[in-house]
This record gives sequence, structure tokens and C-alpha cells, in this order.
Amino acid sequence: MHKLQLFPNAKEIQFKPAFAQRYSKLTDWETYKKYSLSFLRKSIRINTLKSSIEEVKKRLINWEFTQIPWCKEGFWVEHKKGRLDIGNTVEHSLGYYYVQEAASMIPPIVLEPKKEDLILDLCASPGSKTTQIGQLMNNTGIIIANDISGERLAALGTNIQRIGLTNCIITQQKGEYFKSFSFDKILVDAPCSGTGTIRKSPGTLKIWNPIMITRLAGLQKKILANSFSLLKPKGILVYSTCSNEPEENEGVVDFLLSQESTASLEKITLDIKGSKPVEEFEGQKYNPEIKNCLRLWPQDEDTEGFFVAKFVKKK
Repeated sequence: MHKLQLFPNAKEIQFKPAFAQRYSKLTDWETYKKYSLSFLRKSIRINTLKSSIEEVKKRLINWEFTQIPWCKEGFWVEHKKGRLDIGNTVEHSLGYYYVQEAASMIPPIVLEPKKEDLILDLCASPGSKTTQIGQLMNNTGIIIANDISGERLAALGTNIQRIGLTNCIITQQKGEYFKSFSFDKILVDAPCSGTGTIRKSPGTLKIWNPIMITRLAGLQKKILANSFSLLKPKGILVYSTCSNEPEENEGVVDFLLSQESTASLEKITLDIKGSKPVEEFEGQKYNPEIKNCLRLWPQDEDTEGFFVAKFVKKK
């Protein structure tokens, strides 16, 4: 097990009382706090469109690689002399690998992209999951990579080019209003509060408030409902967030199940030690199918906090 290293200023970081109260009900608060105030492990996904896993390992001779169990191209990396800038190498500039958090690699795998699929990545920037999907498709089929602003699309376009994707079309539209033809598969990595990302962005704690969570959940429901309407019969839609908030996760999934009789949740079976999804929150009982979702607390696999749900359209 990787040894946790607390932030130097960990004792000075304050959790709002309402945050502590809420999370104490949802998980083991002391363990959660310890992991949330510890440095996140560096991880990369090797881009097999440009190089092999063996070749990249040879080129990065001074880095130690530890396999990420759920992604065969994914590795935690640690420099033998303590260097941290894994994104500052020639190999990274050439697109031989993508610096990507280990939990972020889960949704594209759950999506099961196949060659010749027509796939929508609705909230695509900066492109970590888009490029992973394209890699899994071996540059075949078509990916529509969408986001809402030119600034975000700039980062997306840069990463798509660096990785060498040739099966991508970039579009700009709000996720809740996106209209198009029907897709075989859709990824909705929704805009969220980011409460799962405290380990790399402690400032998230300062802006957290319940009103923001409720507002975001409302947007997520609109985006998810619209996305599901664009899915072909028997198609797969993966909904994910880097949030640990039930309102943004189980609550949004429950909403779609209540609105769409053709939506069902498929169990996610990967080599991950996730936690039990939240079945009830603030007096609201969720659909029993919620048990098929994947909820990942930072302490479960020493990653970011994450949530993934896999919908299948029955007909």
C-alpha cells in the first residue's frame, strides 16, 4: 500500500461544520479526512495509439510503475529521486502518455467503446476520457466531443491532437440543450462540485455550500435526461462525477430512473474496492437499482472520490 503523505498545512485546513456534519453521516469521517488531506498519487495512462507500454516504461527509466488494477494502460508512477513533474517530459509532449487520475480512467472502461461505435462525450474537456475512449476504439468509429466554452474546447483540441486521435469531431453546445442524431454510447462526465478532488484542490472546501450542490444537481438532471433521449435502443450511457455528494450522484440517477421507464442500471464489475452506494439521503429513499452504481471514496482505493453509473436503454 502506498504510504500517505499529509499536506504540510493539513492541520490548518478547515472543514465547514455543515460539511463535517454531512460527511460524518456518509462515511468514516476521520479516515476520509486523513485521505482528503494527503497528496494524491501521480498516475498516467499510456497511449497505445503511439507507443507500447513496454516502450514507454523503457523511456521513463527513472520512474517506478505500479499497475492500476482496473485499467491495463494505467499506472501510478513515482520518480526514483522524488521528481514530481511527470507532465514535463519529452514523452508527454509527444503524446506517448496522458497524465490522468486513476479514478478518472473508470468511466471510459465502463462505457465499453467498440470499433465503429458512434459515441458522444457530452462534457469532454480537457479530454482525458475522450482520448481514452478513442484509444479503446483504436481510432475507428466516431466520437463527438462536446463542451460549452471556447476556452475549454481549446484544451480539448490540444489534447486530442497530442494523443493523435483522428476519429473525433469537436462541438460546442450546452449539455442540457445538445440535439443531434442518436448514439450507440454516451458519456456524461457531468459538471459537479468536485468534492472528490480535495486532494488536488483543497480550495474546493472554501466554496462548498449546500445551495451550490442543489443547483448543480438540478443542472445534472437536465443534462442526463437530455442525453438519455439521444441514446439508441440497447445503447449504453455512463454518468460520472468527481463528487461524493449524494444529491449529485445517487439523487440524479434516481431522478432519471423515475422519469424513464426504458432506463435500467447495469452492475459495474471491475477490480475496484468501492463502497456501498447511498440508498437514502435527507429523508429521500432512492430506487433499489442504485445498488448497481459505483461509489468511490478517497480511502477506498487511495484515489480521488468518484461516482459512476451505467445505464442501458431497454428499447
